Amino acid sequence: MKTVEVVAAIIINGDYIFCAQRNYNDKEYLSYKFEFPGGKIEQEETYEQALLREIREELDWSITIDEFFMSVDYTYPDFKLIMHTYLCSPVNEEFNLNEHASFKWIKPADLKYLNWAAADIPIVDKLIKKSL
Repeated sequence: MKTVEVVAAIIINGDYIFCAQRNYNDKEYLSYKFEFPGGKIEQEETYEQALLREIREELDWSITIDEFFMSVDYTYPDFKLIMHTYLCSPVNEEFNLNEHASFKWIKPADLKYLNWAAADIPIVDKLIKKSL
Protein backbone atom coordinates (compact mmCIF):
# COMPACT_ATOMS: atom_id res chain seq x y z
CA MET A 1 0.00 0.00 0.00
CA LYS A 2 1.29 3.43 -0.97
CA THR A 3 2.18 5.90 1.83
CA VAL A 4 1.64 9.62 1.26
CA GLU A 5 3.17 12.20 3.61
CA VAL A 6 1.54 15.63 3.73
CA VAL A 7 1.41 18.82 5.77
CA ALA A 8 -1.71 20.79 6.70
CA ALA A 9 -2.41 24.25 8.10
CA ILE A 10 -4.83 24.93 10.93
CA ILE A 11 -5.33 28.62 10.13
CA ILE A 12 -6.68 30.55 13.11
CA ASN A 13 -7.98 34.11 12.93
CA GLY A 14 -9.30 35.36 16.26
CA ASP A 15 -11.79 32.78 17.56
CA TYR A 16 -12.28 31.11 14.16
CA ILE A 17 -10.58 28.26 12.30
CA PHE A 18 -10.42 28.08 8.49
CA CYS A 19 -12.01 24.90 7.09
CA ALA A 20 -11.70 24.06 3.39
CA GLN A 21 -14.15 21.83 1.52
CA ARG A 22 -12.59 19.53 -1.06
CA ASN A 23 -13.86 19.46 -4.63
CA TYR A 24 -15.17 16.31 -6.32
CA ASN A 25 -12.66 13.47 -6.18
CA ASP A 26 -12.76 10.03 -7.80
CA LYS A 27 -12.19 8.71 -4.28
CA GLU A 28 -15.75 9.03 -2.99
CA TYR A 29 -14.56 8.96 0.62
CA LEU A 30 -12.76 12.31 0.02
CA SER A 31 -15.22 14.13 -2.28
CA TYR A 32 -16.67 17.30 -0.78
CA LYS A 33 -15.26 16.50 2.67
CA PHE A 34 -13.85 19.28 4.81
CA GLU A 35 -10.13 19.36 5.54
CA PHE A 36 -7.33 21.55 6.78
CA PRO A 37 -5.59 22.82 3.62
CA GLY A 38 -2.12 21.66 2.66
CA GLY A 39 -0.51 19.00 0.53
CA LYS A 40 2.42 16.79 -0.35
CA ILE A 41 6.01 17.47 0.62
CA GLU A 42 8.38 17.73 -2.34
CA GLN A 43 11.96 16.44 -2.32
CA GLU A 44 14.39 18.72 -0.50
CA GLU A 45 11.55 20.62 1.24
CA THR A 46 11.13 20.95 4.98
CA TYR A 47 7.61 20.47 6.33
CA GLU A 48 7.36 24.22 6.89
CA GLN A 49 8.50 25.08 3.35
CA ALA A 50 6.01 22.61 1.90
CA LEU A 51 3.18 24.06 3.97
CA LEU A 52 3.89 27.66 2.94
CA ARG A 53 4.13 26.60 -0.74
CA GLU A 54 0.93 24.54 -0.65
CA ILE A 55 -1.11 27.34 0.95
CA ARG A 56 0.22 29.78 -1.68
CA GLU A 57 -0.70 27.32 -4.48
CA GLU A 58 -4.12 26.29 -3.16
CA LEU A 59 -5.28 29.60 -1.71
CA ASP A 60 -2.97 32.43 -2.91
CA TRP A 61 -2.55 33.14 0.78
CA SER A 62 0.40 34.09 2.95
CA ILE A 63 0.42 32.54 6.40
CA THR A 64 2.73 32.45 9.38
CA ILE A 65 3.48 29.08 10.94
CA ASP A 66 3.13 29.47 14.69
CA GLU A 67 3.75 25.96 16.06
CA PHE A 68 3.51 22.24 15.38
CA PHE A 69 0.13 20.82 16.47
CA MET A 70 0.07 17.06 15.85
CA SER A 71 0.71 14.26 13.35
CA VAL A 72 -1.91 11.76 12.21
CA ASP A 73 -1.43 8.33 10.62
CA TYR A 74 -4.57 7.18 8.86
CA THR A 75 -5.15 4.28 6.47
CA TYR A 76 -7.68 4.94 3.72
CA PRO A 77 -8.91 2.05 1.51
CA ASP A 78 -6.13 2.51 -1.06
CA PHE A 79 -3.32 4.47 0.65
CA LYS A 80 -1.82 5.33 4.01
CA LEU A 81 -1.67 9.02 4.94
CA ILE A 82 0.81 10.61 7.32
CA MET A 83 -0.26 14.21 8.00
CA HIS A 84 1.73 16.77 9.99
CA THR A 85 -0.36 19.75 11.13
CA TYR A 86 0.66 23.22 12.25
CA LEU A 87 -1.19 26.06 13.93
CA CYS A 88 -0.94 29.06 11.60
CA SER A 89 -2.02 32.68 11.33
CA PRO A 90 -3.04 34.54 8.16
CA VAL A 91 -0.74 37.38 7.13
CA ASN A 92 -3.65 39.08 5.33
CA GLU A 93 -7.39 38.60 4.91
CA GLU A 94 -7.49 37.94 1.16
CA PHE A 95 -7.28 34.50 -0.45
CA ASN A 96 -8.66 32.59 -3.45
CA LEU A 97 -10.07 29.08 -3.63
CA ASN A 98 -7.89 27.61 -6.40
CA GLU A 99 -8.57 23.95 -5.55
CA HIS A 100 -11.39 23.82 -3.00
CA ALA A 101 -15.17 23.95 -3.51
CA SER A 102 -15.87 26.24 -0.55
CA PHE A 103 -14.69 27.25 2.90
CA LYS A 104 -16.02 28.16 6.33
CA TRP A 105 -14.66 30.03 9.33
CA ILE A 106 -15.80 27.97 12.33
CA LYS A 107 -15.45 28.30 16.10
CA PRO A 108 -13.67 25.26 17.61
CA ALA A 109 -16.77 23.99 19.42
CA ASP A 110 -18.67 23.88 16.09
CA LEU A 111 -16.03 21.96 14.11
CA LYS A 112 -17.81 18.69 14.90
CA TYR A 113 -20.78 19.71 12.71
CA LEU A 114 -18.81 19.63 9.43
CA ASN A 115 -18.39 16.52 7.27
CA TRP A 116 -14.64 15.95 7.67
CA ALA A 117 -12.23 13.73 5.77
CA ALA A 118 -11.54 10.80 8.10
CA ALA A 119 -7.85 11.64 8.62
CA ASP A 120 -8.77 15.13 9.86
CA ILE A 121 -11.13 13.92 12.61
CA PRO A 122 -8.40 13.34 15.26
CA ILE A 123 -7.23 16.93 14.65
CA VAL A 124 -10.78 18.25 15.02
CA ASP A 125 -11.20 16.28 18.26
CA LYS A 126 -7.97 17.71 19.72
CA LEU A 127 -8.91 21.27 18.69
CA ILE A 128 -12.30 20.92 20.38
CA LYS A 129 -10.73 19.54 23.59
CA LYS A 130 -8.09 22.29 23.57
CA SER A 131 -10.79 24.99 23.34
CA LEU A 132 -12.89 23.73 26.28
